[in-house]
Amino acid sequence: MGFSRSFSCSVMGALILGCLLLQASTSNAQLRPDFYFRTCPGVFLIVGKVIVEELGSDPRIAASLLRLHFHDCFVNGCDASLLLDNSTTFRTEKDALPNANSVRGFDVVDRMKSEIEEACPETVSCADILAIAAQISVLLSGGPWWPVSLGRRDGFEAFFDLSNTALPSPFATLAELKTVFSDAGLNRTSDLVALSGAHTFGRAQCIVITPRLYNFNGTNKPDPSINPTYLTQLRKLCPENGNPTVLANFDLASPNRFDSQYYTNLRQGKGVIQSDQELFSTPGADTIPLVELYSRNTFEFFRAFAKSMVRMGRLKPLTGTQGEVRLNCRVVNSRTSGVETEEGGVVSSI
Repeated sequence: MGFSRSFSCSVMGALILGCLLLQASTSNAQLRPDFYFRTCPGVFLIVGKVIVEELGSDPRIAASLLRLHFHDCFVNGCDASLLLDNSTTFRTEKDALPNANSVRGFDVVDRMKSEIEEACPETVSCADILAIAAQISVLLSGGPWWPVSLGRRDGFEAFFDLSNTALPSPFATLAELKTVFSDAGLNRTSDLVALSGAHTFGRAQCIVITPRLYNFNGTNKPDPSINPTYLTQLRKLCPENGNPTVLANFDLASPNRFDSQYYTNLRQGKGVIQSDQELFSTPGADTIPLVELYSRNTFEFFRAFAKSMVRMGRLKPLTGTQGEVRLNCRVVNSRTSGVETEEGGVVSSI
């Protein structure tokens, strides 16, 4: 998208208004939108400022930050385990097959954390930063707003093995996708279709595209569900035995904008990866009516996506005295004792 200053200012204005509304919340849930009202009221603005600045030079970063939140929450819940580097006690999730040379934006999260620590020391968890960054990234890209529940704590370990099995595969069948979503604690149909709409922006590497272009399911033929004209386009971009790291837009029409074009693409046989096209091309699938609905009605897609993001953000959170607030999102804190504030900040430690 052509990211303009006027557009970013108008969205940030809406963000500020949303923050003010959230600060009036009286929710008593463990996770609540106004969690940092007293301890770090500017957290949304700090995260938003960083994203706006990064978008000026990297139009992919919004989709990448949203993906970080997805890949964190699907693996043992939303605990920022994805952000941890290798240690002597665990292997980083960044090395897992779905993440290696694929997930990105860690340096941007580091920048957010650094600025937040300067403003609100030892207060905002890395898991909450990912949740906030995902929401603002979608909003800045033209997508919906939703109330971000906050109060998560950061975990003490990463889960390399689980990352290889718990994340949806780009080669998955519809049945396999439903199992992954169900295992994560999400709805097998409504959440699956709505959250897959995140592929309305962003990129995919040729390595996850070429099998269906040349040897789908070992047939030495392309996936029959691909639109023939689109097949020719994809083959030019991703030739057989070509560079596997070349990037293809998930959406040719509006690659950096969050809209409902993704579902129109599926109806036209223009899903980039197999797991996307499965939602529409699997005969008799209960996902087809939702694809058709969201293709026709952007409002319905935005409403469903927002609801599903709230549900995903509540997967197995660490709260209260569980976990910690990492000072550096890449490493677990040194083991210290501390006194927790009412809203999660550490006021003293030794």
